[in-house]
Amino acid sequence: MTVPAAGSDGTAGTPDADGTPDAPPGGTGESAELTLRVLGALLREDVVGLRSGSVPVDGPDGVWLRRPTTGHDALLLPVRSDGFQCVWAPRLPLLRRESDGTVVSGCDAVLAALRALADPVDRGGFDTFAEECRQTLATVRLHTGTQEEVLALLAERHGADPARWTGLFAGLAHDTLAARLDHPVYPTARGRSGLVPRQLRAYAPEFHPRFALRWIALPADAVTLRGALPGPRPSELGLRGLDDSHVALPVHPLSVGAPLRAALRDAVLDGAAVLADRSHLDVVPTLSMRTVALADTPRVHLKLPLATSTLGSLNRRTIKPGTLVDGAAGQRLLQSVIDREPRFRRTVLLADESRYAHAGHELLAVLLRRYPSGLDDAVVVPAAALLGRAPGGRMLLDHLADRFYGGDPLALLDAWFTVLFDWQTTLFAYGIALESHQQNVSLVLDERKGRPRMRLLLKDNDGPRVNIDRLRATLGPGAPDPAVFDDPRVVCHDDGPVVDLFTTITVHLCAGAYAFALARLERAPLRRLLGLVRERLSEAVGRWEGGPGEPGTVLREHVLDAARLPIKAMVTAGTLLAKDRSGASDINKHYTTGPNYLLRGV
Repeated sequence: MTVPAAGSDGTAGTPDADGTPDAPPGGTGESAELTLRVLGALLREDVVGLRSGSVPVDGPDGVWLRRPTTGHDALLLPVRSDGFQCVWAPRLPLLRRESDGTVVSGCDAVLAALRALADPVDRGGFDTFAEECRQTLATVRLHTGTQEEVLALLAERHGADPARWTGLFAGLAHDTLAARLDHPVYPTARGRSGLVPRQLRAYAPEFHPRFALRWIALPADAVTLRGALPGPRPSELGLRGLDDSHVALPVHPLSVGAPLRAALRDAVLDGAAVLADRSHLDVVPTLSMRTVALADTPRVHLKLPLATSTLGSLNRRTIKPGTLVDGAAGQRLLQSVIDREPRFRRTVLLADESRYAHAGHELLAVLLRRYPSGLDDAVVVPAAALLGRAPGGRMLLDHLADRFYGGDPLALLDAWFTVLFDWQTTLFAYGIALESHQQNVSLVLDERKGRPRMRLLLKDNDGPRVNIDRLRATLGPGAPDPAVFDDPRVVCHDDGPVVDLFTTITVHLCAGAYAFALARLERAPLRRLLGLVRERLSEAVGRWEGGPGEPGTVLREHVLDAARLPIKAMVTAGTLLAKDRSGASDINKHYTTGPNYLLRGV
């Protein structure tokens, strides 16, 4: 077998200053970058044996993986050493057929080549993923073409320095920066199924728009209501004679039309519901898009179902009524830990998610989220925005470091990891792990007595894992009954699911991803960045260490010193395979394993 050398056909693919590979012939920079990300995810998740069924071979330009196909042919994938959830990461020229040296480039061609290796029953998933990739590429190109326009808009509305974007309303501009970044793991996260550029410009957070909500009047006896919701009575929407019999629920404009009509039919409400022609309440989208902030009261957010998918075709952006119950229960549980561990009253803030309404259908629901008061002078930044490009071209992390940490981005990361790991390891000691990824946890930065203060702000607590046995041992009679959670998957009786969630969310997405990203940008050596992650995690784990079975001992054995770590198989569970084929009971918590980049000496 002969592995081709890099040559004048562009296969060397040197990175630009922003870390994006040069475009190979026949493709744009965005196309090549997306294809690399897609191949990286498929390699991590070992789709069609791309990792386990391949043999590494040395070529003139480095290592290639040889995956046999049919007959005497094979696919050749050039790789470089990586370590973030996989030993290898793909590099240009993407993929070659061994028999004739043909370069297979672009997501369509790559997925077609791999689709041929899949079980016939699974090939439809590859077709769906190919469409997901096409939607994402169109969105990425839209982002590229509008980047300067949007940054100028943010600077005009909120000021040129994002470290001075204080308060919750200006914080929505940080969401806009985050929405223009790729997910650390899922390769097509910027795509939203079924939405076209016109709709993205009007409603997506990356464009920082403002729009008015639609409203529907539903029979009061069909609506489950927990707490008061902001909004008008039906008569204020021009719907006469319904104030005594109906309740008005907000509807996202993108759900009006066929999705809403189908939901009303499914809920047997189509004859009794009345959609108001009049819009009411101006809102601004947050990073999650389906959640919007009231423009005049930015402390109040409304989470509204959308008939679209992100992070996988099976990952619908609707709201199952049970998740509203679980979010409220999760918030109460976190508050009980804070009450028992008073130091977190100074470092952890919780959004209130106890008020909601639904009519028994995932498109007829709303969550009211209310943020704490006292944040007008603080900079509130979703963790997902830290590496975003701000007005003027610099990284948001650098602006924040300049204002709060003497111009040292690593000092800011150090403070972030210290608070993050202290909180999350304490939760683990109580038997709890949260789905508190980069979108669900924000940094709250301000100054107190002339010194920077770092706090965390958490939301969306509906998908935890709770080891009820450990929780009962720590909370005693105060431990909640497992029945408070609607989703039976929340509660378990051992540490395994809790360790998996802790590792894949807190360690990988909220810490490791930053270390590898900043190292790729040559901001600091990878060894130094990973050393910081390990040191702060080790300190936090040490507070809970003891004999066998103690929480710190479990975390040291299964995270810090484990040979391999769990990683999310998001593409497999979210798009490529049906649940009965993947075996995923929860598509957001379906795992494989990868190398442990936290081991000493790595």
